Formats: sequence, C-alpha cells, structure tokens
Amino acid sequence: MSTLKFVLASPLAVVMIAALPQPASAAPWARGYVVSTYGFAFHYGAKPSAAPTDPGTDCPKGSAQHFSDEVHMRKALEQQPWRSKLEIENILRPPEIDKARLPTYVRFYIWGRAVSYRGWKKGIETYINPFAAPDPGQPQVTGKISDGFNLDGNVQTGGFVNRDGERGIDNALYRAWGCDAPFRGPATATLDLRQNVQMQEGLYTVVIRVSGNKDPMNDDNATVEIGYSPDKIVKDAQGNVASDYSYRIVKSEQYTKLKAKIKNGVVETEQVGQLHVPRTGWFPRQMGDANFRQGRFSLKIAADGKASGFVGGYRDWRDLYIENTFAQTGAEQGIRDYEDAVAMYYALQRNADGLPDPKTGQKFGISMAYRISAVPARVIDPVKPAQVRRPEEDNRRQKAFENLRVTVLKALSTKIVQPVPPGTGEGQFPAMERTIADLPSKDFFLKTLDAPFRMEEVDVHGNPLEKPAPERQVNNNPPAAIVATSKP
Repeated sequence: MSTLKFVLASPLAVVMIAALPQPASAAPWARGYVVSTYGFAFHYGAKPSAAPTDPGTDCPKGSAQHFSDEVHMRKALEQQPWRSKLEIENILRPPEIDKARLPTYVRFYIWGRAVSYRGWKKGIETYINPFAAPDPGQPQVTGKISDGFNLDGNVQTGGFVNRDGERGIDNALYRAWGCDAPFRGPATATLDLRQNVQMQEGLYTVVIRVSGNKDPMNDDNATVEIGYSPDKIVKDAQGNVASDYSYRIVKSEQYTKLKAKIKNGVVETEQVGQLHVPRTGWFPRQMGDANFRQGRFSLKIAADGKASGFVGGYRDWRDLYIENTFAQTGAEQGIRDYEDAVAMYYALQRNADGLPDPKTGQKFGISMAYRISAVPARVIDPVKPAQVRRPEEDNRRQKAFENLRVTVLKALSTKIVQPVPPGTGEGQFPAMERTIADLPSKDFFLKTLDAPFRMEEVDVHGNPLEKPAPERQVNNNPPAAIVATSKP
C-alpha cells in the first residue's frame, strides 16, 4: 500500500480533513415572513415631521387640498354653471346650522351631496360618471426619485431613479397620485396609516415564503411564494407585529409562485405575465386580488432577519379608481381626506403607460408598486387547504360594491351616464336626509340638491321597496251555472 493511501486511510487524516473549511452543502431551506406594513410605494420628499400638505422635492406646491375649506369648496361648486349663487352660499354655510343637533355632520353630508353631483347638467352622479364633470386638476409629482421597478427594461422611459441609482423606474401611479394628501407622508398620510392599522387589526394578512437548496443568502435557483393568509396578525406586548408565529397560506387565489435569485440577501424574482397578491385596503369590500401584469417582486433580508421590498407591475387604472373611490363613498372619503376622485380619475388617464387596447390603442394599465416590510414567521401548508376569510356580515356590503364596480366599468367603457345602483350609499343617500332631519332649513336642501332616490322609495339600507300588487275589484257572486242545451 502506498504512503498516500496510508495517510488518507488513517484515523488522524480523517480528523484533519474534517477540520478543514468545507463548501456549504446543498440542503433544502425555507424562510417565511408575515407582512407588517403594506401600501403604495410613494416616495415622500418633505421632512418627516412636515404636514402632508407641505411642499417637498416630490410635490413642490404641496399636496392637494380639495374640499379642505370654504375656499376650495366654493371653487368646486362654481364649476357647475347651473348652480345659483344662493345655492352655493347655502351649501357652504347651511342656514341655522347651529340649531341642528349634529352641526358638523350636517355640513359634512350636505357638502358630500353637493360634490357628488358636479356633472355638465343636474342629476348626474359624478363619482360613478367622472367623465361627465370637468377636470378639477390634481397636483402631480415632479420629483425624480421613486421606488419600484424598471418594468419595460428601458432606462429611457419611466422618468424615475430609485434610491440605489437605477434609472428607468416605472411608477406612473406615484406621479399621478403621489401628491394626494391621504397617501403622502409616512407619519400623517391618513389612508396609508388606516390601511396598515386595519391590516394589523385583522382585516387581512399577507405572507411570503422564500425557499431553495443552497445558501439562504445566496441561491441562484430559489422560489418565492406570496399570498393571503386567513390567520390574523399577532402583535407583541408593545403593539408591534410579533415574529415567529405560524400562518397558513392560501394557494387557490391571491397567490403567486415565482422563480428567484438571491445574492447577498437580496431576492429578485422573474418577471411574469400575471402576479396575483392581496390588494391593499382599509374596508372589507376593497379586499381581493391585485393582478399585476408584467409583475415582479424583490426583497432585502436584513441582518436581524426582518425584510423589506416591493411587489409591482401594471394594474388596470379603472380598478384602482373603483377600489379607492368606493371604499366608502366617493364624497365621504373626499370631504374627510381632501381627496377629489374626479381629479384622480383624470390623473390616471393622463399617466396610463401600459396595457394598450389592441383596437383603440388606449392605455388601461398604469405602472405601480406596493411597498412591503415584513418580520420572520412560519408559513405553512395546512393539511386541509386554507381559504380566504369572507365573514357573513360583509356579504351585503360586498354585493353592493360589486354592483358599483359593474356600473362604473360600464360608464367608463361606454361614456354613457349610469344611475346610482340602489343600496350602495353613493350620492350620500340616504345619509344626508337622515342627518339633516332636525335642520330648520332642511327643505331647501331636500328640494334643491339632487338625489338618486326619494326616502319613501327605499328601506333602511337604501334598497328599493317592493311595490305592492295593485288592488283589483272582484265579482263576489258565484259563477252562473252552465246549462246544456240541445241543438235545434
């Protein structure tokens, strides 16, 4: 036996070889995450402590302030030539409002009814038919920094640069809506805060699972799964999203499995034709699938195990308009959050940059991304496939929302004015009628302002009452006996 063979076969040699550095062995691995914050990837260009309406590098003139005070409200009402000066003045300052039990709500619903009807003629509900109203104007982002992806592979398009210096970032939704006050600012943007609070309180849950067969921080053949979980988010004693809890993942809907590469803890997936994930929202009827076309996903894994990233692509801007506008009613969100959905409709049209119609060439897609932060979790496949939670109490509202969706899509595609579907609350009906019941000047508003229905025509939910069958006179005498006669 040769000396070399003897050395390799000896016990001492085995120990020495084992002690030498060895390459990482290929072994299956998986890491799970539960999303802790989720929302539009809008870059904020002002100081963190600034108000959402303050100017910044993103919005040099500050945020939109639609309906924020009497000055802005007057500007909105004066765009309708059919409104009289008396009507405008009474809307702005309802007579004897101080005698109402809830004066703040009285003004809120009167203003809401008024801005719901701003069409070229009376009687047109303009959140369902935004094209029937003039463009109120939406301030747009002029800054050059944006998060998101280069979706078309062209550095000359998109017009944005991300914080890592990559050019050609496509995020046209940010340009269109980034100066909208309720989505601008990490500390004060009301809708951005609301959607994360509602998610963390159990409205919906998003989970991510990354797996592979090499090093979890460097794997050129990894897999990413992102989807919905029916399990509510767990918080720790400080109110933060807790780590290391188990969550089931739903694979039948709102779910996508992607090929990915990981380099130094940065996960980048392939680009796919359709990427399905849960969409953001703050009310149950907004919930559902966000279908990103030409979608991508990225995630950076930090040293403490937490992760942050983006999911994006092109979405149909009509869906975005509907999901945002009708979370409650167009007017309610507008008056409360200084947001004009009609202005946002025109901004979406102007900035659409994808999904052209093959016949007309009109673009119905708009590039966008959701921003994600996540904490470690155990994402599991249950023995019995998990399903999306759909509480019974949400069914009525969901049905009303779907009726609205169908109606608005018909209006937008045909440009034919559509009526308000019953039972939706749109047009602030019957909320305004009930709220101004003790207002001394209520008759003026009931006679002057448009309404989709009359109170006597609907039930407590605003649905049309069934009309009773009309009464008929009847003959109470018994039918005469039929006497058989023989032929002559």
